[in-house]
Amino acid sequence: MKIQKLFFQSLVVCVGTFQLAFAQLKTDVLIVGGGASGTMAAIQAARLGVKATVVEETVWLGGMLTSAGVSAIDGNHRLPSGLWGEFRQQLYAYYGGPAAVETGWVSNTLFEPSVGNKILQQMVAAEKNVQVLFETRWTKATKTATGWTLHVKAKNGKESTVDAKVLIDATELGDVMASLQVPYYLGMDSKSLNNEPFALEQGNDIVQDLTYVVTLKDFGQGADKTIKEPKNYKKEEFAGCCDVSDPATFNKDNNDCFKMLTYGRLPNNKFMINWPKKGNDIYLNIVEKTPEERTLLLEEAKQMTLRFVYYIQHELGYKHFGIDYKEYPTKDGFPMIPYHRESRRLQAKSFFSLQHIMSPFETAEAYYRTGVVVGDYTIDHHHYKYGNAPEIDFVKIRVPSYNVPMGSLIPENYEGLIVAEKSIGVSNIVNGATRLQPVVLGIGQAAGAVAALAVEQNVSPSQVAIRDVQATLLDNKAYIMPYIDVPTSDPHFKILQKVGATGILKGVGIPYKWANQTWFYPEREISGYELMLGLRAYYPVLENNWTASGAALTIKDFQEIIHAVQVDVTVRSIQEVLAKAGLSVAADEQTILNRRAVSILLEHYLYVFERPVDFKGQLKRG
Repeated sequence: MKIQKLFFQSLVVCVGTFQLAFAQLKTDVLIVGGGASGTMAAIQAARLGVKATVVEETVWLGGMLTSAGVSAIDGNHRLPSGLWGEFRQQLYAYYGGPAAVETGWVSNTLFEPSVGNKILQQMVAAEKNVQVLFETRWTKATKTATGWTLHVKAKNGKESTVDAKVLIDATELGDVMASLQVPYYLGMDSKSLNNEPFALEQGNDIVQDLTYVVTLKDFGQGADKTIKEPKNYKKEEFAGCCDVSDPATFNKDNNDCFKMLTYGRLPNNKFMINWPKKGNDIYLNIVEKTPEERTLLLEEAKQMTLRFVYYIQHELGYKHFGIDYKEYPTKDGFPMIPYHRESRRLQAKSFFSLQHIMSPFETAEAYYRTGVVVGDYTIDHHHYKYGNAPEIDFVKIRVPSYNVPMGSLIPENYEGLIVAEKSIGVSNIVNGATRLQPVVLGIGQAAGAVAALAVEQNVSPSQVAIRDVQATLLDNKAYIMPYIDVPTSDPHFKILQKVGATGILKGVGIPYKWANQTWFYPEREISGYELMLGLRAYYPVLENNWTASGAALTIKDFQEIIHAVQVDVTVRSIQEVLAKAGLSVAADEQTILNRRAVSILLEHYLYVFERPVDFKGQLKRG
């Protein structure tokens, strides 16, 4: 670990020296913000062969995962998509396997923020096409004839510019897009905006509570790490915090203070203090404030957390739990940034709303065909501290797992810009699911893929074909469909994902606890009628064809259906195609085909995934 520590310190120094030596830099993809999505965008873009530069105000990478101290992953445990799966595997290797990071009950993956930063620094350092400007603040973004110029200022006051072809706003609060006057939404939406189920009749600017997390450490019985009593401390403020029942209820008999603390227990006897009920959440709407105003207001968030820490130590008796001043490179022991649960939300090509998750195949927009990110966490909003926020019964909003459309990252009417982090084009309600760490990591990976393809093809991000982005993500082991039963280790992972994205064969979505599901059921039989229905969107000639049965599909049935679209195949050809894919079937026209076999055959004979789609998920004709 000493060698690693020296390596990472050297990395920061080298980047800083490079920054001071040049007044003007050039790159292909410029990413403002080295948070969860910004870091992944840089890695993905670099792996696709383009140069990526990240402008980051702190000395860390990872944002919400690390610099904000939220190092307990919410969701996607069984959807280890792309770079999120790679990052998790690095955590497993560091700590000694999955069991070693299952330390708290809120998550299957918990880690020390400093370790998360080191792993991300290592992943970035391995990419020769990535350059990070640490301790550097952007001041102005300007559109040019060839792309962008970003004005930046280093900690020492040195000013310089960075020229790029594509710009990604990966800031925590969508500050770059706001500076460019790109339209966005903020707060709780009105039902009139998109006729969204559960939306309010009248919108407002109320955002979710934020939290200034702190990491405590168990220094052992006998140690007294009690901090000085914070100003304005009143123990009544936190009365009831030990209730660990479901957030929708308050159960006075379910008071377990140690369980409350182990919610976010990290490896090595550390504890993430990020507790919503009577804890250290706070309502501060600082999204549209200036940086200076934010800094002042965030002191209130720190004081809230200090009061809660004192309550834990003084009232609950955990004096041996003290602030770990070694976890972060700060003097006060706090992370560098707060945990923002909500940001500005882009007015995008695709406005992803609750109905698109609840009933993806029944909406006018077929956004599921355009997915580039997957998530399985439920709709989760924090409004405990606002007081009288309009009521939305989030407990009743039950949804399956989902995929986020590519168009949510692309401004509706602004070219050359990609928006990432929590600022994508989703509704306020849906943000309660897309704000979680694995989804934000996936948003970054998708943004990096779009940006790299835009550079390679010399087009605007909005002109990059959705299917090209999806295929690229699949090549990089990222999911585009949230199939819990089709892992990347499946020999037909890409094919099943692609066919699912066409909608010809549909998955089954299930709301399930805090880890929602969608199943493809590759080994299940399929009826001829089901296949016929799926193909009609691609082949209008089948609209008036009623020859398909509800019985299990046989090879003969498959032949007859694709014959109707003027594709003729023999039993022997079908057998050979499946054999090449590793499936053994009898050369008999009565052989029943399952969903896996049909997917392989569809992609081989009809090239259904290659049919282009627009940002609404509709097929492009011609």
